[in-house]
Amino acid sequence: MTRGEYQCETETHVLMFPLPAQGHVNCMLQLAELLVLSDVHVTFLNTEHVHHRLLRFADVPSRLAAYPTLHFETFSDGLPSDDPRHGDNLGEHIKQVNLTALPQLREICMEDSGKPRFSCIVGDGIFGRLTYELGQELGIPVVYFRTVSACSFWAYFCAPRLLECNELPIRGEDDMDRMITSIPGMENLVRCRDLPSFFRGTHNGNLPLEPVVFETHQSLRGQALILNTFEDLEGPVLSKIRLHFPRLYALGPLHAHLTSRKAAKTMSSEEKPAASFISSLWEVDRSCMTWLDAQPPKSVIYVSFGSITTISRDMLMEIWYGLVNSKKRFLWVIRPDMVAEQDGKDLPLELVEGTKERGCMVGWAPQQDVLAHAAIGGFMTHSGWNSTLEGVVASVPMICWPYFADQQINSRYVSEVWKIGLDMKDTCDRKVVEKMVNDVMEERREEFEKSTQAMANLAKTSVREGGSSYSDFDRLVEFLKLLGTRQKQS
Repeated sequence: MTRGEYQCETETHVLMFPLPAQGHVNCMLQLAELLVLSDVHVTFLNTEHVHHRLLRFADVPSRLAAYPTLHFETFSDGLPSDDPRHGDNLGEHIKQVNLTALPQLREICMEDSGKPRFSCIVGDGIFGRLTYELGQELGIPVVYFRTVSACSFWAYFCAPRLLECNELPIRGEDDMDRMITSIPGMENLVRCRDLPSFFRGTHNGNLPLEPVVFETHQSLRGQALILNTFEDLEGPVLSKIRLHFPRLYALGPLHAHLTSRKAAKTMSSEEKPAASFISSLWEVDRSCMTWLDAQPPKSVIYVSFGSITTISRDMLMEIWYGLVNSKKRFLWVIRPDMVAEQDGKDLPLELVEGTKERGCMVGWAPQQDVLAHAAIGGFMTHSGWNSTLEGVVASVPMICWPYFADQQINSRYVSEVWKIGLDMKDTCDRKVVEKMVNDVMEERREEFEKSTQAMANLAKTSVREGGSSYSDFDRLVEFLKLLGTRQKQS
């Protein structure tokens, strides 16, 4: 555990509790940094496993030195140290946290370490019941943060309605292209295959729909709901969610919001520019940036399927052949644990030679820096929400190959609503990969450049002073400080 004494005028002290996975920790750390910049104490709660990886691969000491009112606490997730905690194991990981965490969290909240009393808990909505029980027991208000898209949250929220209207369950592969008509604001937009993967029953035995919907509805018991999105991206869906969650704060894109606030703070003072901190649970290989420096503008397709996705060797080969056959340059992130089975077979010579000529492969990349690089012309992604927002802000068209959870509906919105990319879901074929790469990088390049630049401009406007996300964040800080005053008086 990382502890320290708090010396600050404000009594507002927030306990932040993310789901222990890269995407959730990443955006909640961004929110934590925004809060400490606004004179709010933050204690960030990680599993021991996640915190150990942050100490190895992120810059925790530098972050702590920069922010005296940011602290970390840890608890055990109840799993053995060698458990992979990703992909098909994620459901078991969440189950174990729900079973073992409450006594540990209670102890952390009640210990006397010179800190102000917690004003509220900002909890990951996936731990809706656990967080609410903790808050009720200790008399601490709860605010929920869902790290998925608004469209995904709304689909989960409306699942009971789909059951009542007999639009669920999905009846096999032949039913996948049936249009869903009973989600308000999404009529005749999403097909069965575009609903979050848990609507399909189970995904590789991982997290069936019922507990996800249950945890989503727990958010109704909170004081407020935070989403990492912005009005110009998901306004129609946000208006539907507000009918059930009147105190809703849309703060995204959080990574751009943090950059904007830091820049404004630097300009308004004589302080040196604020540092950007790494939040990776993987070792970042920056050699790819040197490789990108040597490539022509907009000539490289960046390929990354995130921190959880696992694929078969056959899928790997289809994507690889598609990239090589497209004749386009590519930068591909392949985590050491991404391929489900390793058969030891030699790679085909044409793939080896094609990669040597036009490709670069790394275990993990500095994604925001990569997407901002002038050489990048496209992004093949799993459609995780952080990656989608990073692609939006960087104005990079996307090829979406979703893996699970919210990614299926995100990819539909990318292609059919925002018109900033192509949807390749439920397909893994080298000819499709080749065609989509060439569409994004060449055939439809001008079309996508216009749409992605327009959306990037809206994203950046939302996080500047006067923008929708900027204003929502100011309202959130006011609300958290009000909760702090109430806790002090109680």
